[in-house]
This record gives sequence, structure tokens and C-alpha cells, in this order.
Amino acid sequence: MQHVAFAAPILPGKTEAFRDWMRLEGSRRLEHAASRERLGISREAAWLQQTPAGDMAIIYMEADDLQAAFAGLATSQEPYDRWSREKISEVHGIDLAQGFPPPEQLADYRRDR
Repeated sequence: MQHVAFAAPILPGKTEAFRDWMRLEGSRRLEHAASRERLGISREAAWLQQTPAGDMAIIYMEADDLQAAFAGLATSQEPYDRWSREKISEVHGIDLAQGFPPPEQLADYRRDR
């Protein structure tokens, strides 16, 4: 299982839109689950982090193949996935079709069990 965490800026005035989007109310919850199943994403979590530079979304994802999952997010023509890309652009100003560079992992402490 591969995993990644990354930060994405929240554009000024878009924090409430991010909160609303993350609630995944009504049919969106089922559509989100179906999307993530289709893309091979087994876990996804989001946090809102307030910083002096502005609000940030902290995202954590797990998948067997993260590269394939991100490629699917960027290119899928399924209605929910297209809607999700629009939300990413609206809230974060990120166009997944242009690529999104992965973060550089610098440390990974794990307690021995």
C-alpha cells in the first residue's frame, strides 16, 4: 500500500466552500465512495490548517498505485470525477490536468512494534 500526504492552498474566500465540499452530503457521499473505489483509493482524509500564509488543506491518501490514482483523478470523464476536478480548481486553484508534483518526503518515523 502506498500513501501520501500533501498540503494544498485554499484560495482566499474559499474556506467555507472547502468545508461544504468535504461534508459530502446526500448523494455526493455515495458518488465519492464509488469514485475512490474505481480509482483504487482505499483511504482519503482531509484537514483544514490555518496558517499565517492563509488556510491550507492537508490531504492524506492511500492506494495500491498512487500514480494511477492521481492519473485517474486528472483524466476520468465520470461525472463525479469531473465535478471533483472543478471543486479542486475552484477551491485550490489547481488544475490536475497540468499535473501536481508529489511532495518530497523527508522523514518517516515509525515506532518498532
